[in-house]
Amino acid sequence: MSALDKAWEVARARAARIVFPEMDEPRVAAAAARLAAEGLCRPLPPADVSEAHLAALVEARGMKEAIARRLLARPLYRAAAMVAAGEADAMVAGADAPTRRVIEAASIGIGLAEGVTLPSSFFLMLFPDGREMIFADCAVNVAPDAEGLAAIARASAASARALLGQARVALLSFSTGSSGDGASVRTVRAAAEATGFAGPVQADAALNARIAETKGIAPVDANVLVFPSLDAGNIAYKLCQELAGAQALGPFLQGFARPVCDLSRGATVEDIVAATVLTAAQA
Repeated sequence: MSALDKAWEVARARAARIVFPEMDEPRVAAAAARLAAEGLCRPLPPADVSEAHLAALVEARGMKEAIARRLLARPLYRAAAMVAAGEADAMVAGADAPTRRVIEAASIGIGLAEGVTLPSSFFLMLFPDGREMIFADCAVNVAPDAEGLAAIARASAASARALLGQARVALLSFSTGSSGDGASVRTVRAAAEATGFAGPVQADAALNARIAETKGIAPVDANVLVFPSLDAGNIAYKLCQELAGAQALGPFLQGFARPVCDLSRGATVEDIVAATVLTAAQA
């Protein structure tokens, strides 16, 4: 069973409460109606401001009440506060808002998971030959340092375990092992040492056991590829779409205390439904 098929089953079983702060957007409204009709989740609009929402920002975040009230006037922050207050299991946003605004609202309202130092993103890549992989970070962090790259790798492993059942992580570089050097290689090596994941490793060695052995490393057979920069990750996933016919679902935000999905502003109704199903499966 594919990860997407499994997610549909899990979503139906869980009937998670998903808040959509952009429910007035026609594509979101249509997707929410379909999700509800098919029993895939319980779509929620942003609620009116309550004491519980204020407490989520004032008590949990140490924010002044006047500032919290101003933020909660915005649907994105109100939706995030609903998740923090336990009134929703996850948030799906971004059809009408840029990524940075979704991240800001989630960071302030929901906060990062324990031990996470950096929010990041991943794409679920579905290839025509049946392979399913997670690519990270392809949408948020431009040039992470070693600590940031390690945080991305750990969060991506957790996402892979939730969606794919297991995580075999490779931190990619232009160098495998000690075959090359440079600032980016040293960053990847430090992140690999901090996490225990494979790296630095070239993409072919990460995916092909024979090539890994010829380059002197144990086979990785990676299903999670962590890229050293946003340049590399974004280029890679788009090349896989255009040249290999892969389907790229996402980007999904990761590292938050509760699931948050950042939709593409060009997302179709079908895209929103699929993204919500995958988010609900993680809730």
